[in-house]
Amino acid sequence: MKAVVQRVSKARVTKKEELLGVIEKGLMVLVGIEKGDGEKEVEKMGRRIKELRIFSSAQKEIDCSVEAVAGDILLVPQFTLCTNDEKSGRRPSFGKAAPPEKARNLYLKLVAYLRNNFSGTVATGEFGAAMKVSLINDGPVTIILQE
Repeated sequence: MKAVVQRVSKARVTKKEELLGVIEKGLMVLVGIEKGDGEKEVEKMGRRIKELRIFSSAQKEIDCSVEAVAGDILLVPQFTLCTNDEKSGRRPSFGKAAPPEKARNLYLKLVAYLRNNFSGTVATGEFGAAMKVSLINDGPVTIILQE
């Protein structure tokens, strides 16, 4: 499982003209589910996302979690994070991505984990949909997590 985590001052995801999810201050998280991922990876990733200390405190630049600053999370599925090594070509291969039904299941479990274990709002994109994501990256701060 891979996640690209961005500290944002606002983010939103739409499908066509429909607003799927929106947050103000918080984390915009793109999530890729890979073959071999399971519930263990879901829980570890969920914990890492909510506890990742990339917000500023009065003492330090990078010191607080999204929960500590009363932020929210926008979680968007993105299978294109699951590419094979592309050193030899220009066209990506998504052979590392989990089959769609398994990936959807694990994505929904990650959403449920965060909604049950995080005090802020967890907004989402839609699995399998063509979406538009817009955000204002704060910092910019972008972290890549992998389980």
